[in-house]
Amino acid sequence: MDDPGLVGMFGAALGLTPPWQVTSVVFDKEAGKLEIGLDFPRGSRFACPHEGCGESACPVHDTMEKRWRHLDFFEHQAFLAARVPRVNCAVHGVHLVSVPWARPGSGFTLLMEVAMLTFAKQMPIAPLAAMAREHDTRVWRVIEHHVNATRATLDFSGVTQVGMDETSARRGQDYVSIFMDLAGHRVMFATPGRDSNTVKAFAEDLATHGGAPKTQVEQVCCDMSPAFIKGIAEHLSEQPEEAVVDRETGGPETVELVHAAVPTQLRGNQSPVAVTDAPVKLHRPQVIFDRYHVVSKANEAVDQVRRAESKTRPELKRSRYVWLKNDSNLTAKQRERLTWLNRPSMRLQTTRAARWRDDFNGFYEQPTPDDAEAYLKRWCYGAKRSRLGPIKEFVAMVENHWDGIIAWQQSRLSNGLLEGTNSLVQAAKRRARGYRNKDKLITIIYLIAGKLPLPQIHTI
Repeated sequence: MDDPGLVGMFGAALGLTPPWQVTSVVFDKEAGKLEIGLDFPRGSRFACPHEGCGESACPVHDTMEKRWRHLDFFEHQAFLAARVPRVNCAVHGVHLVSVPWARPGSGFTLLMEVAMLTFAKQMPIAPLAAMAREHDTRVWRVIEHHVNATRATLDFSGVTQVGMDETSARRGQDYVSIFMDLAGHRVMFATPGRDSNTVKAFAEDLATHGGAPKTQVEQVCCDMSPAFIKGIAEHLSEQPEEAVVDRETGGPETVELVHAAVPTQLRGNQSPVAVTDAPVKLHRPQVIFDRYHVVSKANEAVDQVRRAESKTRPELKRSRYVWLKNDSNLTAKQRERLTWLNRPSMRLQTTRAARWRDDFNGFYEQPTPDDAEAYLKRWCYGAKRSRLGPIKEFVAMVENHWDGIIAWQQSRLSNGLLEGTNSLVQAAKRRARGYRNKDKLITIIYLIAGKLPLPQIHTI
């Protein structure tokens, strides 16, 4: 079909600019395919595709036939086909030009790729590939390209509040650690594992995106994982050997000192460097232990008491969630059972453990940090004498992580945003019935929670 009106309509719909133009429209009803032919007039010139080259009128050397999958035309597959010129630049030689409707090396138009990215946020890749009538490997390539290319342009130099947590990648002890900008509400980085090396990998990624891992992060919210705590101390904090002093002009010089009670030092023939007797102050981010994770440890202590006591008190069997749910979330039947179990005549150790747990929660309701610290000291003093082993172990855990728990009262930071992101990730994983590897899962995490500035176009 070479009707001028039809050709002009498709040219306008595609948003082509000179010298590109629609030259043919071929519809195969039996195959269910529409092919739109594109070309350029004889004698056209093109800009050199080499980045930074100012040559805007290079002659055509030869052409290559290429074809791209476009958005469907009604229920029919649509394709663009064109002779793509190779131009001869006086500076850079012969190169294939970039076309405005597709990225180099792709078999899809940009509009088709944007549609894939949009649908991929809401549905698994397998049904998306089936809907597009393409192999899922091709769809994955498009998504991974745009996610990786967009992430490479991000700037994390202004991030000062970081939340870190892990999410399950598959059944068993298989995890992906997620690092989030708590102020920007976006996932910054995700990596397999949940050991201290995940923090190291985050620090390296932060550096590649314009950040200064050792001095930039002011506050970190996490659970009480020893691996995360170790990683923060090693990779997001200044180390003693990284303390710096200045030369005459204030340039950085690395020296090994923590308490600089060192006399004037000489550096070869350079001027002496004056070192004071004052301790060198090293940067350390404030570690805040997330309220949800701390309270979950208190709930674990209550449940341990219940499980041990249920061996001799059968009325406690199948009552786990009666004790662990918030009062507002209890059903009428559960509330009735809890009232019955809390009767003084029952004399249950689990009741006492639950009261210590509820009293601990009062720490988070205190009006000021000073009041909260005083309250927690009194609570620990009493809970140590509760004669309940799991509660005493919880008290020891609180005292070992005292500064991070108290710090919550000063900042009120929490990983609620991360928990919500984990819910989105797990929902996506369930819809997809899992991903073939963790790299695919991480790509989806970036796509749905990274707030990536992905391509948004309406014409090619």
